[in-house]
Amino acid sequence: MVAPLLIYLMGFDLMMMMTGIRIDATYGTFVRGMQQDIFLKRNGTNFLGNVWPGDVYFPDFMHPSAAEFWAREISLFRRTIPVDGLWIDMNEISNFYDPEPMNALDDPPYRINNHGDHRPINNKTVPASAVHYGGVTEYDAHNLFGLLEARATHRALLRDTGRRPFVLSRSTFVGSGRYTAHWTGDNAATWGDLRYSINTMLSFGLFGMPMIGADICGFNNNTTEELCGRWIQLGAFYPFSRDHSAIFTVRRELYLWPSVAASARKALGLRYQLLPYFYTLMYEAHTTGAPIARPLFFSYPQDVATYGVDRQFLLGRGVLVSPVLEPGATTVDAYFPAGRWFSLYDYSLAVATKTGQRVTLPAPADTVNVHVAGGTVLPLQQSALTTSRARRTAFHLLVALTEDGTASGDLFLDDGESPEMGGRSDWSLVKFSCATGSDGAIKVRSEVVHNSYAQSRTLVISKVVLMGHRSPAAPKKLTVHVNGAEVDSSAEAGTRYQNAGGLGGVAHVGGLSLVVGEEFELNVAMSY
Repeated sequence: MVAPLLIYLMGFDLMMMMTGIRIDATYGTFVRGMQQDIFLKRNGTNFLGNVWPGDVYFPDFMHPSAAEFWAREISLFRRTIPVDGLWIDMNEISNFYDPEPMNALDDPPYRINNHGDHRPINNKTVPASAVHYGGVTEYDAHNLFGLLEARATHRALLRDTGRRPFVLSRSTFVGSGRYTAHWTGDNAATWGDLRYSINTMLSFGLFGMPMIGADICGFNNNTTEELCGRWIQLGAFYPFSRDHSAIFTVRRELYLWPSVAASARKALGLRYQLLPYFYTLMYEAHTTGAPIARPLFFSYPQDVATYGVDRQFLLGRGVLVSPVLEPGATTVDAYFPAGRWFSLYDYSLAVATKTGQRVTLPAPADTVNVHVAGGTVLPLQQSALTTSRARRTAFHLLVALTEDGTASGDLFLDDGESPEMGGRSDWSLVKFSCATGSDGAIKVRSEVVHNSYAQSRTLVISKVVLMGHRSPAAPKKLTVHVNGAEVDSSAEAGTRYQNAGGLGGVAHVGGLSLVVGEEFELNVAMSY
């Protein structure tokens, strides 16, 4: 049941579990499973398979007692190793034996051709003639296995911990996104699979699997320094982001190559700053079904030029990622929908287009192009070694103005552990809006929609960055008011103006202490 792999992620333990239960009369899980007769059948007896633990029987999650059996075994195991999450693997079901055909279900008049070699339907899996509880054949239920196992695992963790479960499953079906995260399976360390990871991720988001990602640097085959460097630049922005590889391939920890480590620090550092935005998108996915990672046409359906874009993607409606996907490339060809687009690294206005525009961007070896759309308010925190540490840092608001000087955005907060986001537990939702007056003064307001999460009353916004302010020259002075009272706007407080000429200036307003859980109005006036 449990493979000998425990991943410790700076305070979070994730254990891999194999679907098959080892046949061993001294193994308590096997003995209890036999006593309850919850295994998959074939020809009147338990079906014999083989996976990493050796010869195994597979639980039949259609059996009315299987979920309870599974929950008790997980609870027993957690008494020994109190893991936080479970990674359920090989659950298509994968089987190292190739069962011989027993009837017509095992030998239908077609072959599986996803690999181009016309494999028999029973190749490396449970035979179609296997029988689930109630006489349901594997032929009719094959695609349900991953969903049913994920649901049973999710419910087992919830019951045993009382906290929001983390489950990672290789096999999924319609509805799996309610119970599990997903990765795209055993990809290869090739430039082609790097490219394909984008449209696969986007497809799964539309299928209702928002927590999705691919194995960074590739799982099978030996990776290279350049491929791994470019892959972490992309993979840092997968909703589910991890580096993972097959046994007997070359090591690919990100620190092994100085160039890859530099790319990782830059991309992952930005990801950690964006975690409040990611988390708010997770709340949106939970409540509306909208994906976290989105194709451009999702947010710009009126722009037919976005329909075929599968080499870039959006995070929410506001962040555009345009990675390098070929070896030796020093530029990337990117499409920008209508509007203003600002670099998330230096806050410069990169593109302003009325109708949508294709642009060739420089792509240094250590940098991925990431832009924020005008009209977006991004909540950021500081990068740290763990998410728990990052959550304790002060917030920044990054405000990207449209041509008419407006922007909006949301921030969702809770403890990260309550079973349901926005449910009966304590949570907070804050909406930010920005407008520019005829005198050029910029107002940023917050509206606290819901506020039962106590931490929101102590967390503060210490800085607001206003990008894209139209100004003929740099102002001589910034005057800052919070709720009508003037506050220190000196350079010592961190307030300054970065002139970008006609492309739009950037006002950095520092030294703030705006309580997240209390409504505020920030007014920034320019004197010339």
